[in-house]
Amino acid sequence: MASVSALKAQNILKESNLKSVTRADMAKLFDISKENTLHKLMLRLEKYGILSRVAKGKYIFPENIRNDFEIANIITTPSYVSLESALSFYGILPQFPYIITSITPLKSCKTDFKGKEFEFNHISESLFWGFEKKDGFLIASAEKALIDTLYLASKGLRKIDLDELTLSSLNKEKISRLAGLINFMPFQKRIKRLKI
Repeated sequence: MASVSALKAQNILKESNLKSVTRADMAKLFDISKENTLHKLMLRLEKYGILSRVAKGKYIFPENIRNDFEIANIITTPSYVSLESALSFYGILPQFPYIITSITPLKSCKTDFKGKEFEFNHISESLFWGFEKKDGFLIASAEKALIDTLYLASKGLRKIDLDELTLSSLNKEKISRLAGLINFMPFQKRIKRLKI
């Protein structure tokens, strides 16, 4: 494809229903083989706000994104929303935290996108479970969000004030079952002190 107008590119991206793309995706979608042509198209689409760069080599199509949790899943893959953000989503933590918090088996990191801070906390692959897709994004179940928070707190990586949490809606049996899968004594001691 020799040249693509920004409007035509926007229509193609809208019809594709993509939420995110890489440079390789764009080259394939628009049948562009020349790196310079692709580079110019990407710059033009960014300039007009049709695409936004969220991480190295990753771009979102804002028109198809509904919320910050979807952006979090895209910035770091694999990841799922958890900790304070998920606890707030389920009404367990009364206030909504400023930082969007997620769990990933990759290295912990923080990033800023359009004035919002996104935090990704490392957890071992063996503990990367207990999440589901809701409203287009991956999020921990309410019980797993609490477990993730208590687990990281028991490792000294996070602080939690249990008195701030409304735990009555949680499934005690599910917490007990999920917690039993984690063989880490400081975490087990915290779970035993939990009053639900």
